[in-house]
Amino acid sequence: DMAELLKIRSEAEEFLKEYFLRNSQAEENRQKENQAATRIQSWFRACKVRAYLSHLHKKAIIIQKIWRGFTARARFRQMVKAAYFIMKMNFYEEMAVRIQRRWRGFFVRRYIHNFYARKSYLEGLSRKNELVRRELDEFEELQKRERDCLEMIKEQTAKVYQAHRLHHLLSTKQCPGVFNSPFRPFPHETELLLRQVKYQAPTRLAPRGRACLLGVPDSTAPSFPGSLRSPQIKTTRICCSSRPPGEVWEQRVHCPDLTLRLQTSYTHLEELESLLFFAYSVFFSFSLHPFSSCPLCLVSPPLQPFKTVFTTYNVFDKLTRVFSKAGSIV
Repeated sequence: DMAELLKIRSEAEEFLKEYFLRNSQAEENRQKENQAATRIQSWFRACKVRAYLSHLHKKAIIIQKIWRGFTARARFRQMVKAAYFIMKMNFYEEMAVRIQRRWRGFFVRRYIHNFYARKSYLEGLSRKNELVRRELDEFEELQKRERDCLEMIKEQTAKVYQAHRLHHLLSTKQCPGVFNSPFRPFPHETELLLRQVKYQAPTRLAPRGRACLLGVPDSTAPSFPGSLRSPQIKTTRICCSSRPPGEVWEQRVHCPDLTLRLQTSYTHLEELESLLFFAYSVFFSFSLHPFSSCPLCLVSPPLQPFKTVFTTYNVFDKLTRVFSKAGSIV
């Protein structure tokens, strides 16, 4: 019995030692085990929460899908109703327009417009348009002819003015002109115009401008009157000459031909004098009768004997010189 008691006491002591040893070890590992348990619990709870949230998301998606489908179908039904209403109204409007068009056409044709009256009006309008168009064409043709006539007159005036300016180039019996070349079968048209135009001295001299160089008369260009009229001289003196005063005055103020070329030969004056001598020699016996003559009294001072304006001499060696009205070199 004592042995068993000792055995039990020894076992109780070992048990106590083992108990305290394990308690000390448990106290030492309590914090680590607590942290490990906490981590395991948190992971498990996280798994549960994630699974629950996934479940909630899926169910929410299903609910949203059903709701969105319901709202989309309702909105589509409204859209279909609106489109159908619009299509129906458009169809009704088109049919109403057709009906109104038919009715208005019938009403206008029946009670407002007359087809035959409109047809006659259009025919008359076309005839009037044709008449107006023909008149406009005639008026245009008339204006064109007038323009052509004015242009021709202007060209002819310019040619005549140029002929007046180039009158010194006229051909003479002694020497042919520039426009009358012996190599041509017939003279130039300018030569014919120079023959038709009579030389007329300008009333006044003006500076040559650009227009004069082009052959067009300028506003300051000298004019060419038909004849040089002398001013009327009032006098009370009696003249015994048989010539009219106007002829004497024109001969007094006559401007000589300023051309540098002689129209006839150098012995033309002598030939004319010989012809006149033979022509008037028969009447000398009848024309000799005594009469008292008095000096001419048309102008003041009295007329003097006529001066010699030009003499028969060669002028081709003085082409570059300037001559005065009296014929002398300036």
